[in-house]
Amino acid sequence: MGQYTGSFKPRGAFTNLLSRPVPGAGVVAASGGNHGLAVAFAARKLGVPAAIFVPSVASPVKMARIREYGAELVVVGDRYAEALDASRTRAEESGALQVHAYDSVETLRGQGTVGLEFEQQAPDLDTVLVAIGGGGLIGGVAAYFADRVKARTIKIVGVEPETAPTLTFALRAGRPVDSPAGGVAADSLAPKRVGELMFPIAQRYVDEVVLVSDDAICNAQSVLWDQLRVAAEPGGAATCAALLSGAYRPKPSERVGVIVCGGNTTAVDFHTSP
Repeated sequence: MGQYTGSFKPRGAFTNLLSRPVPGAGVVAASGGNHGLAVAFAARKLGVPAAIFVPSVASPVKMARIREYGAELVVVGDRYAEALDASRTRAEESGALQVHAYDSVETLRGQGTVGLEFEQQAPDLDTVLVAIGGGGLIGGVAAYFADRVKARTIKIVGVEPETAPTLTFALRAGRPVDSPAGGVAADSLAPKRVGELMFPIAQRYVDEVVLVSDDAICNAQSVLWDQLRVAAEPGGAATCAALLSGAYRPKPSERVGVIVCGGNTTAVDFHTSP
């Protein structure tokens, strides 16, 4: 389903809508863009109404596609946290089912299927690089690979923008805490803090977290397009940025898998770093 919405997010969206009772009021979600697209798409496929709350930093491309899928789009605040608060109010008032972008068991289960497919396609990897926003993807992937991590046959490495070090701050504090939430990937990797459910998973199964600059992310976008004709949004290019910039340096024989987790951008007019 990712080819319809441009990211891995439909996995978690469909897992929520298919495993939980959906009331007549439908579903509500807050998103930087990709989760909202996924919930809107899943809701349309399943015939239920959806209201998607996004911050003003959300990509116009993503907002337009949310509307195309028939969902109500509500733009509120400058960052994801403000959109989340507004979505919670709507859910309480309407009785709609809230579908969290990363901090629910169903979302983690859905996103974890990325690990399953990655292992099927590349079973001999030593390391998997995963971008971190709220932590739904890395939490699900790390949980899937938990036995191999414990056996030391694979390691999970998280990648965050320097401008949104959510898991980095949480690991230092020993719990999810507020962090800066900005930068070129703010619409997908800047939720202010990681989820409560994924944090203990990260503590146990994520080997390390590396930080990449906005310049490195923009360069990775360009390289992915120029060399591979892969159009990646800033958040989707973060993992490649870790390799290209040297933020993560593999050993000579290390087999590294990179998850390019979002493609909702234009192919020729990438963002430039502030």
